[in-house]
Amino acid sequence: MATGQRLLVKITRESLPQVKDKYPFIYLERGRLEVDDSSVKWIDADNHVVPLPVATLNALLLGPGTTVTHEAVKAATAANCTVCWVGEDSLLFYAAGFLPTADTRNLKLQITLSADPVKSVEVARRMFARRFPDADLAGKTLPEMMGMEGNRVRRLYEEKALHYQVGWKGRSFTPGKFEASDLTNQILTATNAALYGILSSALHSMGYSPHIGFIHSGSPLPFVYDLADLYKEELCIDLAFALTRDLAGRYDKHKVAARFRERVIDMDLLAKVGDDVIAMLGTGRAHRYRK
Repeated sequence: MATGQRLLVKITRESLPQVKDKYPFIYLERGRLEVDDSSVKWIDADNHVVPLPVATLNALLLGPGTTVTHEAVKAATAANCTVCWVGEDSLLFYAAGFLPTADTRNLKLQITLSADPVKSVEVARRMFARRFPDADLAGKTLPEMMGMEGNRVRRLYEEKALHYQVGWKGRSFTPGKFEASDLTNQILTATNAALYGILSSALHSMGYSPHIGFIHSGSPLPFVYDLADLYKEELCIDLAFALTRDLAGRYDKHKVAARFRERVIDMDLLAKVGDDVIAMLGTGRAHRYRK
């Protein structure tokens, strides 16, 4: 397990959220989730037992080394608490259990906006406005704004390469052939995947679907990709060029993961995502919690 600063903290009795906090999720790793006397409890690797108030949680994120009993899943489901299976610190997202009784207000809102051609473009325009704060996007079509974004990102790559004095031949990635890419592209691919994992977990915990987007389409996680573009410049692109200079030609997954975590924590990404989703959907305030 990685040492040092962590994106998601270890759960103890003292660190549990209070009922008034309506906590969106708890991350668990290396332990057992089970039920005792109708209550869900977490037993960590050191045999510390922590009762979990699943009725006050939106989601449980189960990381590496976690086992869960059938009864614990039933209890979480009865409390409308989603169960997600993720990589360490939720840097990879594997699967989620869907609740038959979950509150679907946020999902319905997302579907309604996406299905309306006018409102869908308005959401996309708000997303692009974050990257083009000085541009007049009124009347711009989605393809026009996507073209602007493509040009912006290509210029950004070139600017970062010049700033960090790193060679750059363009973005390149072949699925299943990670090692075939140059170092900068390897870091971009790894940090992008980590960002997608965090956002997938966050969206599930808030009751949105990663599969219903406003800019991207024809891909597995369009809403995740839509949101990721709000954060990639700082979390992924700048980091990739900075680390290319520092790693001297050899990919080091531990250093990449550690530096990525640092940036996620410094940005306070987990706090930003909820507010950004509400702002991008233009709803003032979404229904955050399944109660």
